Amino acid sequence: METKSEFKFLLCPRCGGKTRTQVKKNTVLKEFPLFCPKCKYVCEISFGNGKIENIKTPDAKTQC
Repeated sequence: METKSEFKFLLCPRCGGKTRTQVKKNTVLKEFPLFCPKCKYVCEISFGNGKIENIKTPDAKTQC
């Protein structure tokens, strides 16, 4: 049975706050949309080897 200590929260790349996403060391994510409830930042990340490997910020939205 897995213990809670095997999981860790992903941290927001902008403000460093906790997101609601939990991962384990062997989790692999590619182009995962990460949302920070604290600063409302959204980005796509790639996660592997226990750390965030790549961060893509979204393009600016045009106003109509």
